Amino acid sequence: MLPARLAQPCSSLTAGWAPGRFGRATLSCCVFRQQWRDVFPWDRGEGGRQRESCRIQGDMGNSRSQSGPRFCSQFLPAEQAEIDGLFDALSSEKQRPDTSPRSFSLRAVKSHLGEALPPEMVTRLYDGMRSLDLPGKAKGPSESISREQFTMFMSHLLKGSSEEKSLVIMKMISATEGPVKAREVQKFTEDLVGSVVHVLNYRQELRGWTQKRGPGPPPGVQVLAAQLFSEMELRGNEELPGPRQLDRDCDRAVIEDWVFRAPHVATFLSVVIHRGFLLPHLSPDLAPLVPERHVDQERVFESILDVPSVIYVNAHLPREQRHRWDLLFSSELHGHSFAQLCGRITHQGPCVLLLEDRDGHVFGGFASCSWEVKPQFQGDDRCFLFSTSPRMAVYTSTGYNDHYMYLNHGQQTIPNGLGMGGQHNYFGLWVDVDFGKGHSKAKPKCTTYHSPQLSAQEDFRFEKMEVWAVGEAPGSQQAQRNRSILTVDPEAQALLEIIGRPRHSQGLQDVPEDE
Repeated sequence: MLPARLAQPCSSLTAGWAPGRFGRATLSCCVFRQQWRDVFPWDRGEGGRQRESCRIQGDMGNSRSQSGPRFCSQFLPAEQAEIDGLFDALSSEKQRPDTSPRSFSLRAVKSHLGEALPPEMVTRLYDGMRSLDLPGKAKGPSESISREQFTMFMSHLLKGSSEEKSLVIMKMISATEGPVKAREVQKFTEDLVGSVVHVLNYRQELRGWTQKRGPGPPPGVQVLAAQLFSEMELRGNEELPGPRQLDRDCDRAVIEDWVFRAPHVATFLSVVIHRGFLLPHLSPDLAPLVPERHVDQERVFESILDVPSVIYVNAHLPREQRHRWDLLFSSELHGHSFAQLCGRITHQGPCVLLLEDRDGHVFGGFASCSWEVKPQFQGDDRCFLFSTSPRMAVYTSTGYNDHYMYLNHGQQTIPNGLGMGGQHNYFGLWVDVDFGKGHSKAKPKCTTYHSPQLSAQEDFRFEKMEVWAVGEAPGSQQAQRNRSILTVDPEAQALLEIIGRPRHSQGLQDVPEDE
């Protein structure tokens, strides 16, 4: 039961749980979050609790007490040692003559990072550090970065609450005090997404995915940035035309709410810092962010999806399906054949299906269960439809009907093809048995997923189609199910031996291929 303080209604703001577009339920009520932190002060930041060691580090790195407000470092000892080591490395870089010996300048950060991060993000990181006000010190941007500023910056961004993260993000967006413009937040979001793709590519950590080449930032960067930016609730009584919306002021409360409802903002900042500065003790697991890509063919294969699109779609999959994608079918590799499609995707577990129509729209669906060729609908409410170009969006089950998945071939009286959502001859997504043709019908919306028309034209033609098995490698789940419990559980073997019961299946089981 919640304490009485938390059970009180929030009258000044709209309270209620709403699904975030990256698959997380969010509470759009800053008052509730503040009351929660007041009642449960240990439940803060990614560490799940407030660290007990509140300190301000001296110039030589020693902890010393100080009266009045104190900065609370939230790092564990091993993590703090890594932060201290990074500061020592930065402060030992060649400095300007006017730089304090126990601090570092922008030049030192640029020299240390090299080309790991884009120049605009390096400057933003530095501005965020130098603009943090320390307790008992003069307010305003400093000329160089002290140990205390550096530790506070890292602690807030990597371990802090939404409130602490928003403080730093405001400084990174603009050096001026007070609210920032929505267009400044939009540019920051584009720089952030671009920096994630840049640093993962630079560190060779794209896990088999390839970034599409071309002048300027990849198109997916701007599309994903636009999706993240759309999570922010701009305040104002009147609705303004699109371009004028960017002139709205965004204060600290708006940025804090945005960070809370769009967790990928904090995740992307964490990746930029961890992979930019190479912090092994603090580095997050990239598997839930970028899945490992597996393609059996020896030839080079470029997916329909670019890296930002993979990150977006993968974020909406069930957690156990996010670490690995295996290519089952590609029209480029396996031909334009519906029979080939059916033969390669059935009984392979959960899958992601992708299409690119001739107008450049990219869309698809997640099938939560194995595809089966049969005249009935299949699947469950974990299935969803999505688009990644020209905009990114996910459309989940409405509960109106159970027409999640459909795959049929060789029938005379009912449709032959692959469909998701809607009904016969009026699917939210349909791939016809006459391969290369399809439709996406939604007037006004698909009844199963509440999705709009995904393709540029209602009846469309396509050249590219892919299907990826997600999660465990295809066939491994079935192999696991076929194994004896005695093989899986050594304790069960020992128990049978203790009580003198024979193992009747011993010697009758097939030897697994990987043993």
